[in-house]
Amino acid sequence: MPKTETSIPSQTRLIPSSLLLLLIMLLPGCMVVKTTYDIVAGTVKGTYKLIKGVYTVTAGTAKVTYKIGKFAFEVVRAPLDWPLTHDEIETIDGLPVKEAIRQGRVKWSPYVVKGRRYVPMNVSQAQRYEETGVASWYGEETRRQEGGHMTANGEAFNPMGLTAAHKYLPLPINVKVTNLGNGRSIIVRVNDRGPFPSVNNPNSGKRIIDLSYGAAKRLGFHRKGLARVRVKVIPVQVET
Repeated sequence: MPKTETSIPSQTRLIPSSLLLLLIMLLPGCMVVKTTYDIVAGTVKGTYKLIKGVYTVTAGTAKVTYKIGKFAFEVVRAPLDWPLTHDEIETIDGLPVKEAIRQGRVKWSPYVVKGRRYVPMNVSQAQRYEETGVASWYGEETRRQEGGHMTANGEAFNPMGLTAAHKYLPLPINVKVTNLGNGRSIIVRVNDRGPFPSVNNPNSGKRIIDLSYGAAKRLGFHRKGLARVRVKVIPVQVET
């Protein structure tokens, strides 16, 4: 039975925003979508535009590619028999992890890791999310392993992609991450859960985000391992 319930950390700073969040979903069929990403004043000058998003299905695997400004993303649905990147996740929404993924019950569902219950934010809360803290990175070692790995929402994990794991944000969502040590900023797709406390380093659970190796390299801390960062959800306005 879960022993601890953990929700949004008290140090998280929320700022108001009335903009809508674009939810990129893995859908069958083929379509093209064009959407304008309007950034809240004071965060980034100018406008990010989703230039093109094309959904295709190949051999039963859904795939979507899209861009936000200069940052490109490729999303592929992972086969259910692939291992999870974080196999310490015990249940999601009270279900076995793979079953919750199969049913699409992951987005902001509570989940359990080593007896601790985590309660993510809903989409409305997430649009106002901004937090400063320590970032780490993970996943480069999966390149040397056979087969692929699945993120907590069922996507194929690409260690060289621009993705991240977060304990409390709904999945998936795009955030801007700024390395406060060198001023570099990138946009990543949050599609996994973590970072969690480890046996050897319980303080690792205090980190606010776990970036893919590729994202950490773009931010310039892949050799150091840790960086102080600012993480902010990108509120978006969907064109209709």
